[in-house]
Amino acid sequence: MSTPLPAGTAPAMNAQPRKSKAQSIADDLAHAIVSGQYAPGEKLPPHRVMAKRLGVTAGTVSRAYASLEQRSLALARVGDGTYVRNLDMGPYGPAHATAPAMIDLAHNVAMDTGEGQALHQTLIELSRPGNPAAAGLLRYQPEAGMAHHRAAGAAWLQRQFGMPGQAERVMVTHGAQHALAAVLRTVARAGDTILTESLSYSGMLELARSLRLQVIALEMDDEGLLPEALDRAARTYGSRMLYCTPSLHNPTTATMSLARRRAVATVLKRHKMLLMEDVVHAAAMAEPLPAIASMLPEQSFLLSSFSKVLAPGLRVGYLEASAPWLDKVAASIRADCWMVAPLLPEILTRWLVSGRAGELIAHQRAAIHERLALATRCLRGLAFRSAPDLPHLYMPLPEPWTVPQFTAALRSAGVLVRTMDHFAAGRHAPPNAVRISLNAAPTPDVLRQGLQALASVRHAGVDSTTGQQPLVVG
Repeated sequence: MSTPLPAGTAPAMNAQPRKSKAQSIADDLAHAIVSGQYAPGEKLPPHRVMAKRLGVTAGTVSRAYASLEQRSLALARVGDGTYVRNLDMGPYGPAHATAPAMIDLAHNVAMDTGEGQALHQTLIELSRPGNPAAAGLLRYQPEAGMAHHRAAGAAWLQRQFGMPGQAERVMVTHGAQHALAAVLRTVARAGDTILTESLSYSGMLELARSLRLQVIALEMDDEGLLPEALDRAARTYGSRMLYCTPSLHNPTTATMSLARRRAVATVLKRHKMLLMEDVVHAAAMAEPLPAIASMLPEQSFLLSSFSKVLAPGLRVGYLEASAPWLDKVAASIRADCWMVAPLLPEILTRWLVSGRAGELIAHQRAAIHERLALATRCLRGLAFRSAPDLPHLYMPLPEPWTVPQFTAALRSAGVLVRTMDHFAAGRHAPPNAVRISLNAAPTPDVLRQGLQALASVRHAGVDSTTGQQPLVVG
């Protein structure tokens, strides 16, 4: 993600001649992190981007970032970049430094609407003496998951998305990201082309980079990707893979009509392309449309999880695939982690079978609706897009606002949002817009404060905070 360098953090490399350039950069960034100008979990600019902006080498930036790691202020993830640590927790326990509270409208996380209590009750049930299920959870299981876990997943995918409902087609995974990784390692090779919406899931984009896949961005409209753009790209690039999110698209909030889904399915059939359909957010929908995968079950992979509708720590997803691919994907899962640890799928299975999962998702949906109503009131007069069961907004920025100016002004006001460079696919230039998440704020009152601050910044104008355009990295 391209991140503004907070005002006042330009390295004073001449002020302290005994310091190296890397040390000066590290000191200024450390001050910005501790003062809250960078949020916990925020990604620092890539080495080359920061180096170009500051007029130093990438090696200098690498040493600066390494210094931040040594101070427990940052964490490097191989192949993914460097992220700001949560300052409340150092590498081994609570850190001494604390940052001013920032209102998080950037991250999309499920709210606690009773999941903790449900987990407590289920663990008590499992731990009762003599419960035969508990002992079974400690043994090795098939790569695709235990039979009753797969059956529960197949039944849910059939109810929610119109899938065939055949347990033998369903595999249990550690979430949708794990499922997508297993699928891509199975069907793709380095240099292959994958098509996706011009704004797409960042986890897929990172995975494609790590596998050295070429990502081609497809044009979108208010319903999502355009079938004619898909057809044109298939002819031009000869790609045999599409990754898309037809319902509650992240970040644009778009949902394809039934007619659009059928048109996309027709193009996929014509070109004999494989579909990877993401239905993670669609798990919250009260009245979902059939998945595109249900229209071509023999050339598709359906990727689901409960991270956005129950809890991110419930690392369980269901991957539905056609018979020719099952053994190959299962082999990928085996190579990855041998098997999915069965405890969490057992908890989810009990919730699905008892109806508890449906109740919890309904509570989550109700909480989303309440926060959407609050956002509508707080942002009255401002243009944004939303969807009934989706906990985020898509807000285009009018001229003369630019995304770096807007996010810098918001950061000064104590608010974080997500920018579109996080989602931009291929060579697609990110639009002048931000995503506003409504579910990370711990309470409605905190959310109200953040939205009111955002509205004030928007209404006040570009120069309301700094009087000038801030220094931007990237």
